[in-house]
Amino acid sequence: MTDIPTNMDWLKRTTEKVLDPKLPICDAHHHLWDFRTERVAQRYLLDEILLDVNCGHNIVSTVFIECGSMYRSTGSEQMKPVGETEFVNGIAAMSASGLYGKTKVAAGIVGSADLMLGDAVGPILDAHIEAGGGRFRGIRHRATWDPSDDVPNSQPTTIENLYLDTKFRQGFSNLASRNLSFEGWCYHPQIPQLTDLARRFPDTTIILNHFGGPLGIGPYKGKQDEYFPIWKQSIADLASCPNVVAKLGGINMEVNGFGWHDNKLPPSSEELMQATRRFYEHTIEQFGPQRCMFESNFPVDMVSCSYNILWNSFKRLTSNYSATEKADLFHDTANRIYRLG
Repeated sequence: MTDIPTNMDWLKRTTEKVLDPKLPICDAHHHLWDFRTERVAQRYLLDEILLDVNCGHNIVSTVFIECGSMYRSTGSEQMKPVGETEFVNGIAAMSASGLYGKTKVAAGIVGSADLMLGDAVGPILDAHIEAGGGRFRGIRHRATWDPSDDVPNSQPTTIENLYLDTKFRQGFSNLASRNLSFEGWCYHPQIPQLTDLARRFPDTTIILNHFGGPLGIGPYKGKQDEYFPIWKQSIADLASCPNVVAKLGGINMEVNGFGWHDNKLPPSSEELMQATRRFYEHTIEQFGPQRCMFESNFPVDMVSCSYNILWNSFKRLTSNYSATEKADLFHDTANRIYRLG
């Protein structure tokens, strides 16, 4: 049975025809989970994601990104995250059978490992690779941290300067030799730390998540215009690192401060695009389409809009782009970076 998101009645108040329905898409960033009572989508497993990817857009493949789901209940604490890869690879295998439609759900898998373990993280990475059945592509070690109590940190043990930490970097050094990428998830004041990391490890592919987390809550509420020039420079500096690529999306969360979920009606794709376009346009300008990929960040961003509305907003943003640029942004960059074949 499919669980219905708690905000579904609200989401249904704004509907649109699917734009450019034949354009091939790789959704480069989504999650799968169950029992997440703090989310509008408390369950998001195969049945639920199929409802979204079959909404009319041509979603040919997806990439799963770690979210602390289905960890092992036994064994060492360090190895427990491997359970998430085992779980997702099972869903990916179901999808790959073709019995559930053409979309290859979780064709690429990104898991979690504590890089603060230093070189001791090696066996955990190897266990992920084995559990991934040929689909495992990289690691995300979340670093979102802010001194304000009004801004949620990744976890209680996350430190302010994680990407600069010597022990973290020792663990990070184990990725390149295994052909594993790294997902950089931080808040916008931390982007320079990610740039420093990228310059220190030029042989490791780093994927910037969610524009580097532009904040809009707590001390950042209503101050987007003030810090936007600083964010722009941080993105430009990061883009100077050839080993970094950028994900375009994940900016409709509560922490971003747009407050869509507080409105009477969900945003239209035009409203969504206009409110956020400067983040997209600057990032694409700096990185270029061949180093950018669209992402849904579902079901997290479901708090603000439906899957159809989100992808329509991306298509409106790129309506004047060339066919080659669209192919890169919507499919080819993700397909290449995550080696989806």
